[in-house]
Amino acid sequence: MATQSLSFEASPRELIGKSVKELRRTGIVPIHVYGSGFESLNLQASASVVRSIVAKAGTNIPVTVSVAGLDSPLFSFIREVQRHPLTEAILHVDFLRVPLTQPMTSAVPITIVGEAPAVRYMGGVLNQALQTIQVECLPLDVPQGVEVDISTLESFDRSIYVSDIDLGPKVTILSGPGEMIARINAPRVAVEEGALQSQEGEETGGIVAGESPS
Repeated sequence: MATQSLSFEASPRELIGKSVKELRRTGIVPIHVYGSGFESLNLQASASVVRSIVAKAGTNIPVTVSVAGLDSPLFSFIREVQRHPLTEAILHVDFLRVPLTQPMTSAVPITIVGEAPAVRYMGGVLNQALQTIQVECLPLDVPQGVEVDISTLESFDRSIYVSDIDLGPKVTILSGPGEMIARINAPRVAVEEGALQSQEGEETGGIVAGESPS
């Protein structure tokens, strides 16, 4: 399901390069907005505001950036967040500005919902092989997320694939239909026991305990 865009206010930035360290010391985060067919802009905003936007938006929720002196807000998506290697503090954020009428590609996060019978009753272990799904659509149609219901996984030989996902006519799925999203693996103990029994069978020439060779 597509979501409403988030928004915040930024101001033009004159300091660039190594000089931006002075901004960070005063609680300001440098921002860069770019996009095909648009003029790149160096901006800045409060660190607390940027932290909130980054946490809520991720990379697939649209963000409108209002800038004093511009006639209209900048409709964009977060594309890169640079963080301090030790403190994880946000050092810089890149926003990709996109036209509302032009399709774009996006990575949409997958959320597992429901409970698999193979986990509840057979002790299986969930294996989520795919964390995001690649899609193409208009900016306002980008899904906030994709929910995958695993309640259909009743045995260890069942899996859910990209081909099982339907996002409607407005969204084109770019990920390969054969890519596996989730499956239930047999418990490790059961796998190890099966391997051990197979090994013992080979060592005894296939003779089962309690049987005599013919």
